[in-house]
Amino acid sequence: MKKVFIFLIKIYRKYFSPLKRTKCPYYPTCSTYALEAIEKYGALKGGLLALWRILRCNPFSKGGYDPVP
Repeated sequence: MKKVFIFLIKIYRKYFSPLKRTKCPYYPTCSTYALEAIEKYGALKGGLLALWRILRCNPFSKGGYDPVP
């Protein structure tokens, strides 16, 4: 499952991310954060951390440096 998530994130980064007009207000970007979280914590916990990060990533957030815990 972990490899599937990583594959999907890489597909997103290659094909869909360049089409976005806005940039992620966080550093590292949400896709990088998701890759790191899934590699460090596995598919379930890393996926939940990535989902929480994506939910926080919106035009009203302050953004800034937010590393994987």
